[in-house]
Amino acid sequence: MSAASAGRGLSSVSSVAGVALADLRDRTRRPSYAVTLLATVALGWLAVPAAGSHWVILQIGDHRGTYNSAYVGLATALAGTLWLALGGFYVVRGVPARDESSGVGRLLAATPLRTTAYFAGKLLGNVLVLASMLGALAVTAPVMQLLRGESRAVDPVALLLPFAVLALPVMVAVAAAALLIDTVPGLRGGLGNVVWFFVWLAFAFAGQGPSAPLGGIGVHEATRSMRADLLAQAPGARGGFSLGFTYTDTPLRVFTWDGFTPGGSFLLGRAAIVALAVLCALLPSLWFPRFDPARARATTPVRPPAPPSAAAAPRPAPVQGPLTPASTGGMLFPRLYAAELRILMQGTRWWWWGTVALLTLTAFAATGSGATRFVLPAAWIWPVLLWSRLGSQAAEHRVDALLGAAPRPYRRVLAEWAAGVTLTAATGLGPLAVLLRDGDSRGVACWLAAATFIPSLALALGTRSRGHRLFQALYVPVWYAAANGLSALDFMGATRAPGTAATLPPSVLAALSALLLASVLAPLLHGPSRQRPSEPADPGSPP
Repeated sequence: MSAASAGRGLSSVSSVAGVALADLRDRTRRPSYAVTLLATVALGWLAVPAAGSHWVILQIGDHRGTYNSAYVGLATALAGTLWLALGGFYVVRGVPARDESSGVGRLLAATPLRTTAYFAGKLLGNVLVLASMLGALAVTAPVMQLLRGESRAVDPVALLLPFAVLALPVMVAVAAAALLIDTVPGLRGGLGNVVWFFVWLAFAFAGQGPSAPLGGIGVHEATRSMRADLLAQAPGARGGFSLGFTYTDTPLRVFTWDGFTPGGSFLLGRAAIVALAVLCALLPSLWFPRFDPARARATTPVRPPAPPSAAAAPRPAPVQGPLTPASTGGMLFPRLYAAELRILMQGTRWWWWGTVALLTLTAFAATGSGATRFVLPAAWIWPVLLWSRLGSQAAEHRVDALLGAAPRPYRRVLAEWAAGVTLTAATGLGPLAVLLRDGDSRGVACWLAAATFIPSLALALGTRSRGHRLFQALYVPVWYAAANGLSALDFMGATRAPGTAATLPPSVLAALSALLLASVLAPLLHGPSRQRPSEPADPGSPP
């Protein structure tokens, strides 16, 4: 190897490391990172419940392992794997889009940095972000072991082995999937967030099986060792392995498990996961333009400019006086509402409304409780990408300061919320008509409460996070739980029998909706007074 090629290699390595460290510093300063990190630490506490608790994360039949380093490390590592595969994905998403919007991409396009090096650096940055959360969970694990007090001997190897061979390869795969989805047309927006939830759902269930590709989550290798130790200590023990936050009627019995030794084929499978993840992360370099306008224009046909015509000549705008509440009168809010509704529905195609019409007709054709049990959940997942625009579009398009300087900005927020309520009502109109036809007043109350709760939640989350991703990441799992019969989270009344009260009362939802809306309006109502455009500025204020 010549000195020149060695120098280029070192330069590439330093470029990848520089991109990764810069991305890590940027991510760790964001509120979403802090929230996910706190949730990860809380997960470490939930993964090791008290000895007499009825709640459990990891069990085999009616047994669990003694809270020693091996069992605590495995339970926290597997719980962290499932959580970070979902929550961590939304934290590390959006790297190319953020580089493009911030102008960093143009700077990178002017450097000799290769596209493969760019994606390698971003992959490493994503892995470092997720690994830092795993590290926080690994620090929490021995603390929980000592707090529970069933074993005071801390074995670092048995404790950290599940994090290294089970959790870390999955984090590399999640980091690579985020990069790949960010560069695939059609998935780089909000649709990718929704699709990933169902991908994660399939991974969480199928990845636990013994026939999962490349070992899946890797849990089968550990549970095989656990089952052997359990049968040696309790020959009559029966029952399958369960991973998830579940409730048991009686506290679980305890057996001792001292950990597992991964075999060579298992380690090769984990290494194959990492290798495939790296390949998927570098694959977009084949089509990604690396923020180069010349490469972007090369794939887009350029249309010749249309010849000027007299009809296209600009016309002078009519001279009008300044708009005041007296001149606009009562039409101000209706105009705001109509404008916000157009903004919210911008880009909606005919087939989108065709699906809404099909769901409405299906509600009338459904029998029994089918309209609320099946049609309503389908109708209220369809507009999730539109709901996520509430409260976030002004910040994402960088016009929030301009809109905030307008007089009485709370009126615009109320108009935006009303547009969201209209969208919710329009998509759920079929089930509402069925409830009215059947005289189900309690069902109508549930429907009305949900129709105000969904846009209130979207508006509050979009305003606080200044983006659309938080609502998508939170709403889809809650909707899935409600649609699959978890009555405690059934905000739609889908699991409610006709004529009966809902487990989640409509009054609670209505109060929560009012609190969410008030949290958005309060800073606008009680913040510093803003001047109207027609009033002179304070001479002491900056220009």
